[in-house]
Amino acid sequence: MEPIWAVGLMTGTVLDGNIDVAILRTDGETIAEFGAYTLAPYPRWICDLLAETLAQARQWNFSGADPAIFAEAEEALTRAQSAAVLDLLAQTGLSPSDVGIIGFHGQSVLHRAPQPGRIGATRQLGNGALMHELTGIKVAYDFRSADVRAGGQGAPLAALYHQALLRKIGATDGKTAVLNLGGVANVTYWDGADTLIAFDTGPANAPINDFIKSLGLGEMDVDGAMALGGKVDEERLAQLLTHPYLSAPYPKSLDRFDFLASMAEGLSAEDGAATLTAFTTGAVGKALDLLPQRPDRLIVAGGGRHNPAIMSMLKSRAHVDAVPAEAVGWRGDAIEAECFALLAVRVLRGLPISFPTTTGAPRPLTGGVLAS
Repeated sequence: MEPIWAVGLMTGTVLDGNIDVAILRTDGETIAEFGAYTLAPYPRWICDLLAETLAQARQWNFSGADPAIFAEAEEALTRAQSAAVLDLLAQTGLSPSDVGIIGFHGQSVLHRAPQPGRIGATRQLGNGALMHELTGIKVAYDFRSADVRAGGQGAPLAALYHQALLRKIGATDGKTAVLNLGGVANVTYWDGADTLIAFDTGPANAPINDFIKSLGLGEMDVDGAMALGGKVDEERLAQLLTHPYLSAPYPKSLDRFDFLASMAEGLSAEDGAATLTAFTTGAVGKALDLLPQRPDRLIVAGGGRHNPAIMSMLKSRAHVDAVPAEAVGWRGDAIEAECFALLAVRVLRGLPISFPTTTGAPRPLTGGVLAS
């Protein structure tokens, strides 16, 4: 298949208030060309609505009828993201007819990993049929449900795109892996041949952000300043690093709320931020020890790469060189959205999007729902 223009959309569970919109020309396997990218801010009322939706989703916990807020939030975010797509296309001179498909991840509101004897559950809000109606472009959405129904983790889904990025820079010897630091952290390892592994390593920004917010000190630890000014509670950290998830074999995945800000309870703002940051990076180190070959270098994407405390502690706590995505010519803020552009083309082509070594799917699985 010839590469086509695709648009990818992503909004993370960390609720930074932005819609990531990226345009990519791809055949679903390789990257032919990077198109435009933007962060389109949600209106404040939608941010507040999504925060309340996540809170109600945790109370709902996959039991009983959907909370009424789900439908309200789904329509609001679908309309806002459709407008963001059309705005970016207008700015770049592309028309909707130039775009083959949109990859619409939607908003994850709850994710429960499978347990022995119980399949997992996952819920993303996003109305692909409405987006198709509003944009006139085919839409692939609901990327995770088929994998979860088949017994997979439903996450992470970025491995195929990370593999395409590694291939593009010639990193095919297994010595370089990709780390994404969003609300949760996930790693992708590729040996350059047939072994592609991905899993969630532990928390990333979510507990740190929640801790700072709980103290009324803003939305996040800006520039890692609090963590850099604090002292790690080494005894508490050592205990946290014994959590069974960290040594469990992959495939494995986490919900944004599986590790909480309460891990730093009783500590000062600075010491709490330092301890949570050390836990995030220590968990990455334990994850790297599980891989067939321990990488020498991590290319770091996601918001966490902007945090100097995290980046320095990856060296000291995870014992690995870490460079931001931009150091190798990638657009770190665009990667997740670009990923769903590539996955959308795979949905269009009927190609698998998850594998036994990435989500624990029983076999390579197609997924996603197509609105056309």
